[in-house]
Amino acid sequence: MQLTTRIRDIRVGLANRRTVRDAHRRLSAELASFRTPNERAELDEMLGRHSHEETSQIREILHRLDHERQRRAVGIGGRGH
Repeated sequence: MQLTTRIRDIRVGLANRRTVRDAHRRLSAELASFRTPNERAELDEMLGRHSHEETSQIREILHRLDHERQRRAVGIGGRGH
């Protein structure tokens, strides 16, 4: 493989990874806006209409967001006691 072809392939790969990361950040930000119990219930209902495979990325993001919110809540109020 020629050096120029390899360099082009690397650049394309990096650009693709950047695009995926940006899309993931946008999705995370959008999902973070579902904060109230009613909003989350509505979102969970929508997700329930689709297979686990179709929603796995969204569910992983929601799990991470929930974990971060719980950590912040404990940090603000001490150890939660």
